[in-house]
Amino acid sequence: MLRTAFGAALAERLVAYSCKRCSFCPSRAAQRMTESAAVLVDEVLPREPVRQWVLSVPFPLRYLFATDPVAMGAVLGIVYRTLAAHLVRKAGLTQKTGRTGAVTLIQRFGSALTLNMHFHLLVLDGVYELTAAGPRFRRVAPPT
Repeated sequence: MLRTAFGAALAERLVAYSCKRCSFCPSRAAQRMTESAAVLVDEVLPREPVRQWVLSVPFPLRYLFATDPVAMGAVLGIVYRTLAAHLVRKAGLTQKTGRTGAVTLIQRFGSALTLNMHFHLLVLDGVYELTAAGPRFRRVAPPT
């Protein structure tokens, strides 16, 4: 409560509760998300176009991935290699002459805190052609 010099109340302000834990606090989750995005943009991703791919998996695989991170990693590796091979082929290059890159963000819960495992893959929207002069980015046409 704000007061004047004479003690009269000026206004009352409601201040949101800020938790001290990092579990399911919405304000902390938003802060972490903003910090992660800044690191990706400033330090990880090149200054090239990026496309988001979302992989949603069937319920039996969600339970498997939640309990077996090795299986989850193997499946994500297959998904990435498939996307990378598609982009390299679409750019008219081979695996020896072209490379792409990606970052995967794993989301484990839905808005109701139920197990809803899905993956957000931030994939370069093109391929780096490996030339003698150095890598050169080649953008590919969007998916149809």
